[in-house]
Amino acid sequence: MPRIQTLSSHLINQIAAGEVVERPSSVVKELVENSLDAGAESITVEIESGGTRLIRVGDDGCGIGKDELKIAIARHTTSKLRELGDLEKIDTLGFRGEALPSIASVSRLSLISREKNTEHGWKLSANREQDPVPHPSSPGTVVEVRELFYNVPARKKFLRTEKTEYRHIESLFKTLALSHPQTGFKLIHNQKVIYQLRTAHNSEAIQRRISMLCGKPFAESLIEINVEIENHQLSGWVALPTFNRSQADMQYFFVNQRIIRDKTVGHAIRQAYQDVMFHGRHPAFVLSLAMDSRQLDVNVHPQKNEVRFRDSRLVHDFLYRSLHQALAGVQPEHQVDSPAFALHQAGDSAWPEVSQQVGIRFHPATPDSASPARVRDQTAAYISLLKSDNLVLDAFQQEQQVPPLGYAIAQLKGIYILAENEAGLIVVDMHAAHERIVYERMKQNAAHEDVISQPLLVPFSLSVSGAEADLVEDNQIMFAHLGFTVERLGPEQIRVKAIPALLKNSDTEQLIRDVLADFLEYGHSDRIQQHENELLSTMACHASIRANRLLSIDEMNALLRDIEQTERSGQCNHGRPTWKQLSLDQLDKFFKRGQ
Repeated sequence: MPRIQTLSSHLINQIAAGEVVERPSSVVKELVENSLDAGAESITVEIESGGTRLIRVGDDGCGIGKDELKIAIARHTTSKLRELGDLEKIDTLGFRGEALPSIASVSRLSLISREKNTEHGWKLSANREQDPVPHPSSPGTVVEVRELFYNVPARKKFLRTEKTEYRHIESLFKTLALSHPQTGFKLIHNQKVIYQLRTAHNSEAIQRRISMLCGKPFAESLIEINVEIENHQLSGWVALPTFNRSQADMQYFFVNQRIIRDKTVGHAIRQAYQDVMFHGRHPAFVLSLAMDSRQLDVNVHPQKNEVRFRDSRLVHDFLYRSLHQALAGVQPEHQVDSPAFALHQAGDSAWPEVSQQVGIRFHPATPDSASPARVRDQTAAYISLLKSDNLVLDAFQQEQQVPPLGYAIAQLKGIYILAENEAGLIVVDMHAAHERIVYERMKQNAAHEDVISQPLLVPFSLSVSGAEADLVEDNQIMFAHLGFTVERLGPEQIRVKAIPALLKNSDTEQLIRDVLADFLEYGHSDRIQQHENELLSTMACHASIRANRLLSIDEMNALLRDIEQTERSGQCNHGRPTWKQLSLDQLDKFFKRGQ
């Protein structure tokens, strides 16, 4: 048996570096966060060979003093903590004092810095020698990391290709630039400027930065969020459900400007989108949550990318309700989109590919078909069609402008409604739109009624964990509210005596287990609501207008008004769009008018 012995300090440093330095992007993250903590207004990241040959991060922050340079690369040294109580209110991105010494132990690190009101800067070389050097007129720091993992071949062989490592750095750079819009950023790879971002101090400037980093289509589909309650402020942007991704690659969430991954946050956002997102697709967003740092524990992961909320239930509900209401309140004019016509090349021109125009049912219309006079003429028919729904129509009766979705002028192939509004042409998928309307009304009716329970003729028992059995015993009222009658039989056994009537044909045993797992993980469960909504969605689909049903002009207009008054009406229950706007400018471009 080998004898127990003390490891050398060199080996200890290299092992500790594994917690901080996973790959070149990890070095970039630690150095840029140090620059941000130093109050930098401008940060330049320069890399070569995907960061394996060179990583240089320069800033215009407060700088490091001559007497502190050597201390900065010693283990467990930091300027961000003074006493144990400071761990309860961490407001900086870095605080452990492990980044620079860990990086220095697996690379050739040099450091140049100048403080304010000093004549020149000081350089700490890779060999730990310290010399005065000229430095730009402004204070700041430049950290240079060369030959990463040169002395740890076991780590170096796990690095990927230059292209892969660069992609990781670029992805991280985007995230850091989005989390701190008030800071200017520049990224240089192999002597080529990739990004140069100016400081952004207002909504328009931040959206321009989002457009540069995430693409114009994403930036054009954003809904701005700004909600504050109980010392929690949520701000940023979420994309319309019609802009979605096959992967969760455009999801940026920050807590106190810190990049984090958190199951509670992810669950809340998925829940907010669940009724409007197409199957298997992922939402896109850039969101920032500001809260009291004393309600947040950031000291739970060596890479500082996970946090623990003191009141995770409050955070979950705040995020869910804020996003749910924002998505429900989207007005039709926000949904202007590019036309979906197929184009083909004809010489030097691109023209719509138009087949023979058949199957279009045009209704008699005058040149002023969308005028206020027509609004008044159709009000009586509209009121008679919708009186049974007890909708508030007083505002409509006084309306003197064309409504957002305008008025119907035709029905196409028994599937689409064509309507004219002030902007141009509206195309409505009548089945999808009516399905959303019926679904929302069924949900409202269900929400105002108690969940009906159905007693089981033969109750059944389940073996569960002790924690799950305790949960059942302590939350009888909660389970009764969900429609369950569940009791504890033993230390690790429960009995189910009644279930929600709507779910009598579902896999009840698995449902119970999922509900218990949710309560242990998140402190609550929405499984019952989700299953009921799935059933209501199926019922709404069957109760909606079917394809090839011919509608009168008044029926089509009634449907348009319903769409305008229904939450989340831009998407059907399955996440597909229900209507599209084609502006007059877009149509003019197709037909080369004015060119």
